Amino acid sequence: MRDDSSLLAHEAAFALGQMQDVEAIPALRAVLEDVHSCASIVRHEATEALRAIGKPEAIALLKKALVLDPAPEVRETYELALRRIEQAVASTADEDADQSPYLSVDPAAAAPSSSSIADLRKILLDEKQGMYERYGAMFALRNRGGTEAVESIVAALGCTSALLWHEVAYVLGQLQDKSSTSALMMTLRDTREHPMVRHEVAEALGSIGALNLLDYELQGKSLEFLYLETPVA
Repeated sequence: MRDDSSLLAHEAAFALGQMQDVEAIPALRAVLEDVHSCASIVRHEATEALRAIGKPEAIALLKKALVLDPAPEVRETYELALRRIEQAVASTADEDADQSPYLSVDPAAAAPSSSSIADLRKILLDEKQGMYERYGAMFALRNRGGTEAVESIVAALGCTSALLWHEVAYVLGQLQDKSSTSALMMTLRDTREHPMVRHEVAEALGSIGALNLLDYELQGKSLEFLYLETPVA
């Protein structure tokens, strides 16, 4: 997580989160506290990792970081992580019922499977809804799958929150539905968009098999340029 490449550093944090090993907590804490040296996308992923590990000791750390971090997308990540950990601590329910069919450790619990696609779409697209509720609706749509669910998730591309937008792209990458390719490509081409969003869009297109990495190499670029702190003009 201390590599000069923000690409590698953030993937290292992601891997630690998926491993859910408590021995990673001190290193993750150090990343959160280093707002000057660690890129926002790395701090975001370190927060996701703490949430995935889910230990109560992370609550005080996240509350402190929430006040100090200058990046709005990272502060939103703190809020989601706090909600998820506090929910897990208070819950006595069977956690297996909430497992992702994609075997990922998700940042929010999916909304009830009994919810209709129309209701889930309404929550996901409602900018007045809480971020946790919107995430829950999105993961429920992902778990449901099918054309209507994919279309509902695609409709969230372009939402106000860069954090939610990037997670939408991540979910579309999990679904690997080629019908989302056009909307994802439009986002990737917009160099004004948040680097975190464009990174996840590129990953999604790669998962779908729609991104020709050779095009970037022929332009003298690599996916590393997506991780700059300011968008490339």
